[in-house]
Amino acid sequence: MGAMSVDGLVAIVTGGASGIGAAIARRLHEEGAQVAVLDRDISGADAEFTAFTADVSDRASVNAAVAAVAEKFGGIDIVINNAGIGAQGDVAANDDDEWARVLSINVTGMARVSAAALPWLRKSASAAICNTASIASTTGLPQRALYSASKGAVSALTRAMAADHLREGIRVNAVNPGTADTPWVGRLLDSAADPTAERAALQARQPHGRLVSPDEVAGAVLYLVSPASGSTTGTFIEVDGGMAALRLRSE
Repeated sequence: MGAMSVDGLVAIVTGGASGIGAAIARRLHEEGAQVAVLDRDISGADAEFTAFTADVSDRASVNAAVAAVAEKFGGIDIVINNAGIGAQGDVAANDDDEWARVLSINVTGMARVSAAALPWLRKSASAAICNTASIASTTGLPQRALYSASKGAVSALTRAMAADHLREGIRVNAVNPGTADTPWVGRLLDSAADPTAERAALQARQPHGRLVSPDEVAGAVLYLVSPASGSTTGTFIEVDGGMAALRLRSE
């Protein structure tokens, strides 16, 4: 096992059946973790992982799934709050029901899963939570009002949780992916009037000129939850090809 080994630790990955969540689950497994995937649709989950059907917008569903993980593995050490949904448009584009739905999944969902796992995390000698935020939490992107609001809340929630649980031995951090090559982005491209042009625009928006790979995000998450980062809490790692911080001159 490498320097960032999570060998023997029990990890929950929400939204772990596809996209970034699936990449995180695979990476943690490769480094020795016992991985439990929580997802609304577990049909695509890797057969190597224990998978539980859970809807992060439903507290009873979350409580039951987290308790089942703890019962199966004897505890919980790591929580990856990755489940989330997208939303497009300006502030007038989504009605109240859609605002409530997205915030319930993207923000309150992380609180539900974390709250359910707290009793076991408090007993762990290597407790860590990593929340999937976004480039949208720190950078104003066009036509992403609701999504950006939800991810900005994730960033604030991450810091608040880190403060609340530091003295209980639970570290809380986030990862901020840029536009990643995931099934959700694929659907976004498919719905565009010109998918090829849209993909080119998304790639060009990031200074390194391409989409972020889910495996690159997983590497950052692994660092944040591994015991190797024991002094890192209340912060985030940007995996965005420099999008948040760099201002390159056009060539």
